[in-house]
Amino acid sequence: MPIKKWFIQYLLGFPILFALLSGIQYLKGRSWDYALSFGLLWSLISLAIFASTRLYYYRKGMYCKVCNDLPGQGSTEDKTELTSKE
Repeated sequence: MPIKKWFIQYLLGFPILFALLSGIQYLKGRSWDYALSFGLLWSLISLAIFASTRLYYYRKGMYCKVCNDLPGQGSTEDKTELTSKE
């Protein structure tokens, strides 16, 4: 399992989500206390949903182009050659 890769991604994603959600609430006129608690709660909830979805896909062996977590999975595009008849 790519635990290290996921851990680094979540360490980067949490502060970005937290700052974004807290900043939006503050710009909407809420107090700093509310904005910070809102940002903390919803960034944790959204990362938990994302992590559980990725874990589910990984365990089921479902390929995700965005995640790219399954080893040995190349492009699944149709690679047919075009030939012209003369």
